[in-house]
Order: sequence, then C-alpha cells, then structure tokens
Amino acid sequence: MSLDVLLSEIRACRACVGEIPEPRPVVRVGAETRLLICGQAPGRLVHETGLPFNDPSGNRLRQWMGVDRDTFYDRPEIGVAAMAFCFPGTNPKGGDFPPPPRCAALWRKDLLDLLPNVELTLLVGGYAQAWALGEAMKPSMTETVAAWSEYAAYGVLPLPHPSWRNTAWLKRNPWFEEEVTPYLRRRVAGILTR
Repeated sequence: MSLDVLLSEIRACRACVGEIPEPRPVVRVGAETRLLICGQAPGRLVHETGLPFNDPSGNRLRQWMGVDRDTFYDRPEIGVAAMAFCFPGTNPKGGDFPPPPRCAALWRKDLLDLLPNVELTLLVGGYAQAWALGEAMKPSMTETVAAWSEYAAYGVLPLPHPSWRNTAWLKRNPWFEEEVTPYLRRRVAGILTR
C-alpha cells in the first residue's frame, strides 16, 4: 500500500464512532518526513482546525524545537502523527481523555513502515513513550526524559508534553531546558538545513 492510500484510509477512519465526540483524524506526514512528532492525541483546537499542535502546547513545542509557526507547518521534513488521530474528548475532571489504544493498533505500524526517511522521532508525553519504547521505557516519564541521551543514539527523543499543565514539571526539572532543548534545536536545525 502506498503512503497516500494509507493516509486517505486514516483520514476516512470512523472506527471510534460512538466512543469519542466526533471522529476527525488529524495526521500530517509525507514521503519527505525526516522529523516525526508523536504526541498523544489532538486537543480541541486541533480537532476544530485540522492543524496538529495548533494550540498553546504547539507554541511551546515549537519554542523547544527552535522553529517558527511557518517552518513547522510549511516544511515537509516535519511530520506529525499522534498515538490517536482524533480528539478523545474532555475529561470532566480536567484535561483530555487519554488516546484510545485502538487507533495505534489499527494504523501505527503500517504508517511508520511507510516513513523510511525518519531520522528523529520525538515521543511527546508518556503515552507515546510507552508505545514506542515498551520495556525500554523507564519507570516514569521523568526518568525516561532524563535518559534522553540513551534514546537519542537510536534516533528517538522522549519529551514531556508541552502542555501548560507541565509548567511546574519544567520548573522542577531545569535540566530539561538546559540539556535537552539545545540538543533538540541542533538536531532540528541539522534536519532542516540539509
């Protein structure tokens, strides 16, 4: 199957009808994708606009990456494929519901197999880290991100979720912005300048 056919099938997917508010898959990848961003699932603003990371979390992620909005959306080297492609709904207790595991089971392996040029994968948040790293994930998201250099050797970079809810985490873990974001910016710049 070609990437274009698979993306058409993903965008037409309605497997979670009745389980989530409204299926509307959001995925942005292409044959040129060399930097793949794997987050959790689209938030409400992303669901409404169809643009991944089109929200305050995206602003913070772009700042970590050292790119502006135009670069993020206009450069074909940057792709986004979350663990779930549709907005899972808002939890009445706060935040969004977790990504339904069905989406990754249905689409993830086939999609990744059709992206052979990916040099760096950003695992944004614990759900993406757990799926991609499996037993290689550390006991917590913090420990996993702290071990970033172990994973970077394999073309993978675990990151915390860039949500405002993690502002306190960033203050408690200043090493993230001192060590990880400079590395991330160098890697992104290298990918975009070749």
